[in-house]
Amino acid sequence: MGIGIGTILGIFLLLVAVVFAAIILSVLAVWVQAWGSGAYIKLGSLVGMKILRKVPVTLISRARIQAVKAGIDIDTDLLEAHYLARGNVINVVQALIAADKANIELSFQQAAAIDLAGRDILDAVTTSVNPKVIDCPSPTQNNTFLDAVAKDGIRLLIKARVTVRTNLEQLVGGATEETIIARVGQGIVSAVGSMASYKNVLENPDHISRKVLDSGLDAQTAFEIVSIDIADVSVAGTANTANVGAQLETERAEADKKMRQAEAEGRRAMAIAQEQEMRARVQEMQAKVIEAQAQVPLAIAQAFKDGNLGVMDFYRMQNVMADTSMRESLAGDEESGKQE
Repeated sequence: MGIGIGTILGIFLLLVAVVFAAIILSVLAVWVQAWGSGAYIKLGSLVGMKILRKVPVTLISRARIQAVKAGIDIDTDLLEAHYLARGNVINVVQALIAADKANIELSFQQAAAIDLAGRDILDAVTTSVNPKVIDCPSPTQNNTFLDAVAKDGIRLLIKARVTVRTNLEQLVGGATEETIIARVGQGIVSAVGSMASYKNVLENPDHISRKVLDSGLDAQTAFEIVSIDIADVSVAGTANTANVGAQLETERAEADKKMRQAEAEGRRAMAIAQEQEMRARVQEMQAKVIEAQAQVPLAIAQAFKDGNLGVMDFYRMQNVMADTSMRESLAGDEESGKQE
């Protein structure tokens, strides 16, 4: 006896009813939990999440219950959309609860955008409520101190601590902690470089922190700088010296001495060069004298040819020259005798 069409249709409808009942039973516990917690979710929405959109109904229900219990009503469609966008639903809800309790204005759309941008929205809200401290320079860098030089040439090693809170309005697209550390380090080095003496920095390190804080270093960053504190200041290369000032003065005196010695050596070299130059000029003058003396016999010969000089005149000139030479010789002997 064959099975009729009505029987087949009845079996099909029975199977559909069984499957539908199984689906209802799978979300019924979640529906009852949400309804009992005051965070009502439509049964049809739960079925659509589980069957059509493949969204974990337990996760969405738990997130909505947390929000409603904290006094925040978030529609399940928003939670589903954020989950489907690969966002952290629980993290966003907890951030909204923390912001609401701290009287911080934060919408679901803004929190979801921050979360999808890759930022930890819960940590951002927590940091906005409880500011955190950033070491400058960062402990992950090779240098543990900032190296700055005052106008008097003294190197200072400085370590600072920056207290920041999150700026939620600039969290998306704002610069990170690395930018804050770099800007604060640059500001400290610049501020120390403008000081006339390293002693001013050691006496009043708060002047440096105030000057850096007033520079607006947190512009276009995800943080707001609350304070900049100079944690440590020391003079470079004098960690094992009892009297830093005495050592610095000694080193400065030694440097001044070397500078003066270099200047004196330069003047001595200049004097030697001038002496050599004068000797060369003397030799040049002597050469000119010898050249002029060589012209005398030629002039005498020319005078003989022209008839301007006679033989007797020449002999008288020779006698005068011999007499002059003899007198010079006698005068030289007398001076030598007196010196003896």
